Amino acid sequence: MLRNNYNMTMRACFIGYIIQAIVNNFAPLLFVVFQSEYGISLEKITLLITINFGTQLLVDLLAGGFVDKIGYRSSMIIAHLCSGFGLVLLTCLPRYINYYGILISVVLYAIGGGLLEVIVSPIVENCPTDNKEMAMSLLHSFYSWGQVLVILLSTIAFKVFSIEQWKIVALLWSIVPFGNMVLFFFVPINEMEKNESSGNFKNLIKNEMFWLLLIMITCAGASEQTISQWASTFAVNGLHIDKTLGDLLGPMCFGLMMAISRTIFGKYGDKLNLKRYMVYSALLCVVCYIVIGFSSSAIAALLACALCGFSVGIMWPGTFSIAGKSIKNGGTLMYSLFAFGGDIGCSLGPTVSGFMVGLLNNFQLGLFCGIVFPIVLLIMVLNRKI
Repeated sequence: MLRNNYNMTMRACFIGYIIQAIVNNFAPLLFVVFQSEYGISLEKITLLITINFGTQLLVDLLAGGFVDKIGYRSSMIIAHLCSGFGLVLLTCLPRYINYYGILISVVLYAIGGGLLEVIVSPIVENCPTDNKEMAMSLLHSFYSWGQVLVILLSTIAFKVFSIEQWKIVALLWSIVPFGNMVLFFFVPINEMEKNESSGNFKNLIKNEMFWLLLIMITCAGASEQTISQWASTFAVNGLHIDKTLGDLLGPMCFGLMMAISRTIFGKYGDKLNLKRYMVYSALLCVVCYIVIGFSSSAIAALLACALCGFSVGIMWPGTFSIAGKSIKNGGTLMYSLFAFGGDIGCSLGPTVSGFMVGLLNNFQLGLFCGIVFPIVLLIMVLNRKI
């Protein structure tokens, strides 16, 4: 039954993006705990973010060469194994080698997250569906809904069982990749044709549209993850809000608004002007960064964090939709390079802001420095060739 059911393939891919949300958003909820429990400095916490997305972008870069050789199914199974075992090791390795235990765990689950990012989109693209653009946007909305789920359920668990029991919560989240891996042993997967999948690197790098979209997705990743990664710590250390309330009003509301934005486009994308939607979203993102940086009200700053989630929601899937229409036969190579660019942004944004927080000794001004990314993104979207 599963072997011919492409609906199950789509659902497994949707869960794959939820797993990526677990990989990217669970550990940031524990940054304050890592600081107190293991005596880790803010600079080393920033390095965890850099290593996470740095590992993912390295996988993105290499995936175009080996995914086609071992196949999508094998790649998916490896991705799920790395994600699951990375979460498991997070609960035990730090006990023995402290910070380096966290670092090793992050690298392992980041390998899984990077592979998922490269493989899931082309698998969905190759599924027999009526509207691939809407399917792609719906797929990306599951990352956002996954982020909401991770933050909400983790926060409830921390409140009910105490934050000291975070290791149990991590083990429970590891069940998701291990369980979804079983599905990928059986669901049907359409591999790309070799000539399409391999792409033509020379043609891509000569394509001006490719470079414009690469800059866009890099800025989209930076604009998104700067707030997403630092919202919890910003609420607690920057705005001096209770951790439970801060997690709910900060990163969870950010994820919720991003999910709503992507779901709207997934459902009504065929009736919306994509470029206009992205222009207004980029403008809103710039305004949100200004409020986060200079508002004297904690509520206003957290509200801006949430609205920032809505503003960046369309950027990543919107860029993919434009690429699908503009660049034909990009194949796995194109998806790999866009994932690479996106993860450069995901690493660069939080790293730059974290560095500026330390340099300025001010959380709000440090996060405000990330405004450069939505501004560049806005300039790219306004380009007449987009």
